[in-house]
Amino acid sequence: MTCLTFEELKTMNRENDILKWFNGEITTEALKNRYPNEDFSTLEKSQFYSKQFELPQIDAQKALEDFKTRKLKKKTTKVVPLNFKSFLKIAAILIVMLGSSYVLFFNNPTSYSTKIAQIERFNLPDNSEVILNSKSQLSFNRKDWKKNRTLDLQGEAFFKVTKGEKFTVQTGVGTVQVLGTQFNVKERQDYFEVKCYEGSVSVTYASEKTILTPGKTLRIVKGEQVIVKEFNYKNPAWLVQESSFDNVPLWQVIDELEIHYDITISTKAINTSILFSGTFTHTDKNIALKSVTIPLKLSYIIDGNNVEFYNYDSH
Repeated sequence: MTCLTFEELKTMNRENDILKWFNGEITTEALKNRYPNEDFSTLEKSQFYSKQFELPQIDAQKALEDFKTRKLKKKTTKVVPLNFKSFLKIAAILIVMLGSSYVLFFNNPTSYSTKIAQIERFNLPDNSEVILNSKSQLSFNRKDWKKNRTLDLQGEAFFKVTKGEKFTVQTGVGTVQVLGTQFNVKERQDYFEVKCYEGSVSVTYASEKTILTPGKTLRIVKGEQVIVKEFNYKNPAWLVQESSFDNVPLWQVIDELEIHYDITISTKAINTSILFSGTFTHTDKNIALKSVTIPLKLSYIIDGNNVEFYNYDSH
């Protein structure tokens, strides 16, 4: 007897639920609640069009009476030619609809996303582990994963990759490739950073390839590579609800504060390009704001979800 894996069982359950939905046994809302990461728009269109091909309703009693009447009367048999063109046209439409629905739905990329102040942890089909930081999105093709371990990332994620075929992380700025290692990728507006924690990482940026070993960092700020000193910690600080920075521009620190606390920070007469080194916690907004402003000799005012940074002598 063959034992199914957990992923195979999940796939079977999903397909059974889709069939129940097509048959009207469960509602669209219930299906979407069970699979919040799936895009059912293509299936909904297919269901709509399939309903347009309705079978004629048959009155069984009337059909029986007609049959008895025909047996009593002799009638010249009339041959009605089958319109093959119409038949083939309908068959072609159904084949295209069902085929495209299957391709678009079952080949649809699997995606994960996080909101502000949310962290998501999950495993890829090869048991590689991914931890997705706040306000980030990751997608990949589950069906082709064994042949092509490639995914797309927007935001920040930490990867623990199992050994195997080449593993590729694509971002809007650069590409990261490994065979089996632990690394962190961060891609925010005007900021791209890759840190290697174990093994080696190949990073391609602007057609140039850089090999990172444990403790090494590649950082690109507004299109320019920045020299970063080596580190000796084993995991990113954000895994323990902290954000850590080493000579990072203040505007990038502000972006992270806004992501983790759902706030909007305004800066007046402040040079947001000044560099900050330090950490802030993800569990207490006031402590986090003080951790950033005090070392830079700044202060702040909170008004609901709005925060203003200012110099001590400007108020």
